[in-house]
Amino acid sequence: MIKIGLSLAAATVLLATRAWSADDLRVDQAPPTDVDVVIELGLGGIIRPEYEGSEDYEVFPWPLIGFGYLVIPGLFAIGSPEAQAGGFAVGPSFNYSSDRDFNDDPDLVGLDDVDAAFEAGLRASYEWTNAEIWGEARYAFGGAEGVVGEFGVNAVARPTPELELKLGPFATAASADYLGTYFGVSAQESANTGFRVDAFDPDGGFKSVGIKGVARYEFRPTWFLNAEATYSRLVGDAADSPIVKAGTEDQFSFGLGISKRFSFDLF
Repeated sequence: MIKIGLSLAAATVLLATRAWSADDLRVDQAPPTDVDVVIELGLGGIIRPEYEGSEDYEVFPWPLIGFGYLVIPGLFAIGSPEAQAGGFAVGPSFNYSSDRDFNDDPDLVGLDDVDAAFEAGLRASYEWTNAEIWGEARYAFGGAEGVVGEFGVNAVARPTPELELKLGPFATAASADYLGTYFGVSAQESANTGFRVDAFDPDGGFKSVGIKGVARYEFRPTWFLNAEATYSRLVGDAADSPIVKAGTEDQFSFGLGISKRFSFDLF
């Protein structure tokens, strides 16, 4: 867990450090505006597997939280007060995994249930006119504990000033304790299944690779329609898990939601 956590943190710091040195973050050179903080809040729904490796799908809440701009007068400015302006962006990263119950799955009855888990951390990205790099690092707590990270690159297109499209590959990694919760099978669990499911102890490492498409449309000033479609394939020890063998390595999701940007003059 420590090695993976350090690697994810280092990748995020490197991404932020390179972007920090660009023209989008300058001391005493904030854009002339009365806006000091810009955040974006919204809510939608997302269709995704009941649990990672499952063949069955459910609809889950999809919170939309973004951080677009922060200026401390006389010190620094991060991001831009305008939507879809590009440059360096940093903000929170969240994820939620619902509780898992195998009582309805005859192949996996006997495995322990897992309570819902929450993930919270940091996202950093840098966007040019037609490309973007991004990385996220989160810590999970609740039903599962451990470090989770994602990183990827996107092609960016803006057919109109109101519409932004992104598409690109990504990869996720997680620590051994996180993967053990969702993909591991203890000796006791194996015995509870009548040894229909073999014991399995995954190591930390890459969890999945895939491709993600995102669309944002500003249908009214500061109001956005957000859509996201993802395909990912479980890899490494996650793919080797007996839980995934009973389901599928191929995972799909589709989300749709509405969000609004809020601007504040604090200083």
